[in-house]
Amino acid sequence: MTLPPLATAEDLATALQRPLDPAQADLAIRRASSRVRRYTNQVLSFVAQETAELEGGTQTLQLPQRPLVVDGANPLTVIELADFTGIEYQAIESRDFTRIGSELTRGYPWYGSRTRLMGWPFNRTLGVWTTRVRVTWSHGYQTIPDDITDVVLDLAAMNLTNPLGLRSESIDDYSRTFASETIGGAQLTRDHKAALRPYRRTAISVRPMP
Repeated sequence: MTLPPLATAEDLATALQRPLDPAQADLAIRRASSRVRRYTNQVLSFVAQETAELEGGTQTLQLPQRPLVVDGANPLTVIELADFTGIEYQAIESRDFTRIGSELTRGYPWYGSRTRLMGWPFNRTLGVWTTRVRVTWSHGYQTIPDDITDVVLDLAAMNLTNPLGLRSESIDDYSRTFASETIGGAQLTRDHKAALRPYRRTAISVRPMP
């Protein structure tokens, strides 16, 4: 899947206050967007109705891509999968689980029988998701937040400032030294990482659906 850039060439030209070669600007934006996505482990752009199998076995299931978008056009579908039997059970929000942000917490029985947890499966551990859960959900931002865009534009500007990866250059009596972050392709600085930290996630076991 080809992901859209997290900023535009027009944004970059405006930020630098000068006209840019469109091809160079697009390349710089794509490279910067890729680095931001790699650091955050997030797509960030809006994706409708993605399906993946997640590893369960705990009470709380963390969806790997954020923010979660749930509305009339973007339903959240959660299916618990039984190993080897082919049995599937659709878990219903507010009946089988609660949702806070991107965390889905499996509930306890609401009736007396201890042989079934909210419908299925037989003799399962109370309040724990099955070992595999298939989730279909929408996620990401329709409009990329400004702090993410700022980082992308800053990285792209670094690439355009030093496209050849030079450490320094001299012209007659003039010389300048480039920041180390711009050598060999712009890299995220400490300030960039601090700005992106709220959007970053740690690794989660996900099985992409074919």
